[in-house]
Amino acid sequence: MSSVLYDVPGPRAIARNRVLGALTVLVVAAVVGFVLWRLIDTGQFTAEKWSAFTYTNVWVQIGLATLRTLGAFAAAAVGALALGFILAIGRMSDHAWVRWPFTAIVEVLRAIPVLIFMFLLYYGLPVLGVRMDPYWAVVIALIAYNGSVLAEVIRAGVESLPRGQSEAGYAIGLRKAGVMRLVLMPQAIRAMMPVIIAQLVVTLKDTALGFIITYPELLFYAKYLGSQSSVGSPIVPATIVVGIIYIGLCLVLSAVATAVEKRLRRSGSAGVAVAGGAPTQGGTDTELIVAQVNATEHQPERSDGGR
Repeated sequence: MSSVLYDVPGPRAIARNRVLGALTVLVVAAVVGFVLWRLIDTGQFTAEKWSAFTYTNVWVQIGLATLRTLGAFAAAAVGALALGFILAIGRMSDHAWVRWPFTAIVEVLRAIPVLIFMFLLYYGLPVLGVRMDPYWAVVIALIAYNGSVLAEVIRAGVESLPRGQSEAGYAIGLRKAGVMRLVLMPQAIRAMMPVIIAQLVVTLKDTALGFIITYPELLFYAKYLGSQSSVGSPIVPATIVVGIIYIGLCLVLSAVATAVEKRLRRSGSAGVAVAGGAPTQGGTDTELIVAQVNATEHQPERSDGGR
């Protein structure tokens, strides 16, 4: 079986792919082996290097640093999502005097690296007589950058929807705000959820940049612990431990976001089917939009013992 986009490989292609796959595995294994050998050869796995992690206080401080990382991420994620929606709606305005300023703001915020934002807030504002806590410098910088990126993601999601969706919304009497809130945004969010998840993971990892402006998050504490000569200056072990924590946090975030995405898709399709009384395939755009609006505004009543 074959399709326009993909042809099933023949015997030669299968053999070639197997050889390339085996060579790739060997190269990756060689690189990993070389790195492990260098770590062992330089004494990075000795008991002295890892002795710092036998102290309870070290793990307490790692836990506190993790909480500070999550605190900055939580505030930045909520703020970035809110800013993203505001900027995206402004970017899609029918009025040029609204659309162009929002477009300029998005382009400027997207073009400035997060680290420069943090430097301007933490080191630049004191020159003007305004002092900012490292926490707020990290959070505001992450909100500004990731909010502008999410604005483009949401705008692209809305504009990628078929034109008939918005026209059907107008046909049943909705204004633009209603079409955006009830018809376009729910579909765009469900469609762009993987991209939104990926950007939130980037936001979580970018909190590590806060160590440069002395925000005491995970990487800051890893650097501090690695500089302690009393425990053998375990900079590599501390980095490995912090890296594993970051990987775990990103995996948890991805798992939660994926579960939310599946629930949104399931509830959206079920709501349209229940409220519309007809399958979502085969109907006109107007029928489907009516069903979706009914599903949003008039949820089915529960039967609680006949009451």
